[in-house]
Amino acid sequence: MSDTMRYVISRIITTVLVLFGAMLVLFSLTLFVPGDPARVLLGPRASPEALQALSERMGLDLPIYAQVGRFFGNVLRGDLGVDVISGRPILNMVMDVLPYTIALTFAAIGIAVAIGVPLGCYAATHPNTVGDRITAVISVGFIAIPNFVVAIYLVLIFSIWLNWFPVLGVSRTGGFWDQLVRLVLPATSLALGWIGYIARLVRSSLLEVLNENFIRTSRAYGISENRIVYKYALKNAAIPTVAILGLGVGRLLGGAIFAEIIFARPGIGSLIYAAINTRNYPVVQAGVLVVVFLFVVTNLLVDLSYSKLDPRMSRRGGTGGRMP
Repeated sequence: MSDTMRYVISRIITTVLVLFGAMLVLFSLTLFVPGDPARVLLGPRASPEALQALSERMGLDLPIYAQVGRFFGNVLRGDLGVDVISGRPILNMVMDVLPYTIALTFAAIGIAVAIGVPLGCYAATHPNTVGDRITAVISVGFIAIPNFVVAIYLVLIFSIWLNWFPVLGVSRTGGFWDQLVRLVLPATSLALGWIGYIARLVRSSLLEVLNENFIRTSRAYGISENRIVYKYALKNAAIPTVAILGLGVGRLLGGAIFAEIIFARPGIGSLIYAAINTRNYPVVQAGVLVVVFLFVVTNLLVDLSYSKLDPRMSRRGGTGGRMP
């Protein structure tokens, strides 16, 4: 068995173990949330009979070990349960809103990469200049501003004052352009902080690579500086950036709830938020579980991409200390 195949198998096994651990932690956390879910759903005037019936329907009357077994068994079968409020399958509820969150998350990552990488490259190729210092100030400023503050100001400036973009919601029946226009502001509000992270990371990584011996050799052979930077050096400097992007997916999925609430967008974040307010534990568990699954799978794909960027990674069994 090749080194690459062993590395892939080990990462897949680790991913499965992480998912099982996350499922166990997720179920355990719901046990410590105060309040009776059945009473919250039915209200304070509900009869004991109605409370008992709903508790049995939700499986709350079972022992904890039985609830754990039921939860794991249902998840492994792809059954996330039925919403006790609407009567709809929870999986259908999640899948209805998940595309909006995925589109928002990856649009934010695209904006962050499209702006952050050129900023980082410029700062690395012009170190200790005025432009480098200006880039540093902009990057740190972007990192320091909270996402929800950015979202509020984007709405005020570009939707209310300038009237360039729609204020709220998504177009469920509109075309691609209409969907794209309504995605610009929420995606930008999520991307702004990551622009700073990526710019600073690309700068530091690229500066390190530009001092390597193979870069000096390339310059000695008369290869143009742009070719050296953007074809040879940037590929090696991209490894830490790819690693941080894998973590960024999870951060953006979690931060999407602010954008979805402020911009009144459907999504997994707003679904979880509404379920928390009503103590609808099955929907909360299903929503968080899907987010964890996306985060873990994305990081698995990022880990596997290391062998494409640098085949030495698979032989070292990991990132070899190159992760930030």
